[in-house]
Amino acid sequence: MVYLEAEQLQALRRKARIERISVAELIRRCVRRGLQDQAGMPPPVGQVYARLIGLGSSGRTDIGDEHDDRLASALAHEHLR
Repeated sequence: MVYLEAEQLQALRRKARIERISVAELIRRCVRRGLQDQAGMPPPVGQVYARLIGLGSSGRTDIGDEHDDRLASALAHEHLR
C-alpha cells in the first residue's frame, strides 16, 4: 500500500489522463524508470524507438526517400550515448 499526498495523486491522475493510461500503469512506469536510473540500466528498446517519433521538422524534403538510413543512424547515435 502506498499513501500519496492529495497534490501528488491529483498530478498523477492528470498525467495519466493525458497519456491515456491508468494511474497504476503510470506509477509502474515511474517506478521502473526510477529503478533503471538508479541501477544505470539502459531504457527498454521500445522507449528508445518511441523517442524518435515526432522529433520535429528538419525542413528537409528528402527524409522519406532515405528514412531507413536516417533511422539506422539515429539508433546508432542513441546507443553510443
